[in-house]
Amino acid sequence: MRLVIFDVDGTLVDSQQVIHLGMTAAFEAVGLPVLPKEQVLTTVGLSLPVAMARLAPHADTSVHGLLVEAYKDAFTAARIKEFAPLYPGALECIEALSARDDLLLAIATGKGRRGLLPMLDTYGLHGRFFSLQTADDHPSKPHPSMLHRAMSEAGVESERAVMIGDTTYDIEMAVAAGIPAIGVAWGYHPVEALQNAGAAQVVQDFSALSAAIEDWAV
Repeated sequence: MRLVIFDVDGTLVDSQQVIHLGMTAAFEAVGLPVLPKEQVLTTVGLSLPVAMARLAPHADTSVHGLLVEAYKDAFTAARIKEFAPLYPGALECIEALSARDDLLLAIATGKGRRGLLPMLDTYGLHGRFFSLQTADDHPSKPHPSMLHRAMSEAGVESERAVMIGDTTYDIEMAVAAGIPAIGVAWGYHPVEALQNAGAAQVVQDFSALSAAIEDWAV
């Protein structure tokens, strides 16, 4: 058995608009200047406390805590108005992989369960993933804790697991866990950055990703 572990934001769903709406509302709620989307997207994949510390480095920890709570509330409200769409080909890829007898699927995301579970509900993805690892139970990426737990739950050793992600945090997490990583070019970090972080390869679309996983699983 092999384990394919997916990131969520920027890999399965294009959540940039919802994330930026949430961050805008959070920063406005605590009286801090609103940040451009490009700056916000550099922190996608990190747990919220770490992301807030990077986005508001001159604020103290109490303000970071307020930002986290304001973002959670704002993200929920923004999601009701405009849910993040799946990338083209994502659903077909997940359905095909989850139907295989030789593969298990998992998620390792900087989102909390509060954000992840509604997304799975919306797109009918519950039951497709054997293991769901979120920021609620682990240190922020690129710490490898999420991957270690996913592999432990699946009973899979590192040589039979692969990480799929769009940010350097995903790639660095995989390197730290001793597993290969496939980067995706449609997400929030540049291809060159993914390559420099240690991605075994970077694919351009879900068709290419499916082929790369097929080659890896031989």
